[in-house]
Amino acid sequence: MDSPDREQRFRTPSDIKVRAVYGPADAELDPSGDLGEPGSFPYTRGVYADMYRGRPWTMRQYAGFGTAAETNARFRFLLEQGQTGLSVAFDLPTQMGLDSDDPLADGEVGRVGVAIDTLDDMELLFDRIPLDRVSTSMTINATAAVLLGLYVAVADNRGIARDRLSGTVQNDILKEFVARGTYIYPVESSLRLVTDIFDFCARDMPRWNSISISGYHMREAGATAVQEIAFTLGNAREYVRRALDRGLELEQFAPRLSFFFAAHNDLFEEVAKFRAARRLWARMMREEFGASDKSARLRFHTQTGGSTLTAQQPLNNVVRVAVQALAAVLGGTQSLHTNGYDEALALPGADAALLALRTQQVIAEESGAASTVDPLAGSWYVEWLTDELERRAVRYLEQLDELGGAAAAIPFMSEEIHQAAYRWQLELESGARQVVGVNCYEEAGTPLDLPQPDFGVLGREQTARLAAVRAARDDSVVRTALEEIRRTAVAGGNLVPPIVDAVKVRGTLGEISGILKELWGPYQGA
Repeated sequence: MDSPDREQRFRTPSDIKVRAVYGPADAELDPSGDLGEPGSFPYTRGVYADMYRGRPWTMRQYAGFGTAAETNARFRFLLEQGQTGLSVAFDLPTQMGLDSDDPLADGEVGRVGVAIDTLDDMELLFDRIPLDRVSTSMTINATAAVLLGLYVAVADNRGIARDRLSGTVQNDILKEFVARGTYIYPVESSLRLVTDIFDFCARDMPRWNSISISGYHMREAGATAVQEIAFTLGNAREYVRRALDRGLELEQFAPRLSFFFAAHNDLFEEVAKFRAARRLWARMMREEFGASDKSARLRFHTQTGGSTLTAQQPLNNVVRVAVQALAAVLGGTQSLHTNGYDEALALPGADAALLALRTQQVIAEESGAASTVDPLAGSWYVEWLTDELERRAVRYLEQLDELGGAAAAIPFMSEEIHQAAYRWQLELESGARQVVGVNCYEEAGTPLDLPQPDFGVLGREQTARLAAVRAARDDSVVRTALEEIRRTAVAGGNLVPPIVDAVKVRGTLGEISGILKELWGPYQGA
């Protein structure tokens, strides 16, 4: 019998009690209805029949360094080392719709990602990168329409057809209200921009994922794996309903919905989470919306858990990232970012970023995990845990519906995540949950000496660059383009085309966002 002081160790981070052993009676499987074959409904075993035997997952490294030039250099370095897709981190002013010379941007320019003010910055960011051959993911939400417009403008100027562009714009504003905070406009206006992007991409960019519905940031805020599944799919259901209300055809946009999950340290719970999410989404799309199998496939990107990285004994993070990456692969991810071991302390260095990429490559080439599809299928424990996570997620989804859907349930989801984070912290401080190097196996050590850029200098250089663009442009042409955005917003038209036109004549991100903020006002809270 388990001793009381060890009992907590035999619970998953979602507080699911784990028994000593599992057998056939625990995994009450309907092989046809619950599992199916890989590449077939309900996609429990993966969204493609041959998974990584056909081709490996896309290997992305999330990167953004102050200036567009520095970030471009890191992108090209990683591509030379075997990375197969790009993932862009933007600085906080860019995420919040502020130009780099805005007083509110002071001290934040380039600090947590790349600063993008104008088309000149975007062109430099993707200099010498073949946009028709490299997939690009952009973690951007409130200003997603502007950044998408900038990306399209770069491609247009290079003569690259829009239907050749592949990638993702995150465009998931609901999780910003729930857990992250980079919102600008009220909920309803924000959701209008989301569906504008759905509509534009369906018409002009058929290979582009119009949204990446993100459980990652909710998990980083403290959500359990159960909450990550439920709240992500609840938000996704809200987006589907909004798009249908807008008059879009389900099969026009649903196949390009994509998802973004975290991978944390409990290997088996994470694998089961990915399997449960696929199955639950497939059933929801078929039963609630009559979706085709293609529209019911849950395709997702995974990032290893930033919140699991420790500043204490940072080299331990190498092991954590490897376990998390393995969970993502065993769980059937379509693309993967692995964190650098130094990210709890600073922007990742080149060596740390390269080691993180090599971690993926070792798993792909040496571990055998990519040799067969869904290798943990049939594990009585994994199948039982998949079922249990799905059951608990369904209960949360029922609560969201009772509250009127995800948009109406923002305060509820936020509070549930806060409570989960609080419980975790209490367990950590009491020792009920052990983190190596933090509350057990501690040791004195010399902190890593990690150089950081001079953000003051960086900010001054970026604002000087912005001033030069403003001085060289035709302001009357810019005013005309910005006024067209205002007119379209008032008339209820799709805002993406006039945004593309405005950025081409050097309208700035802050100017475009400012017009919409004047019209719609800021978000005032629930």
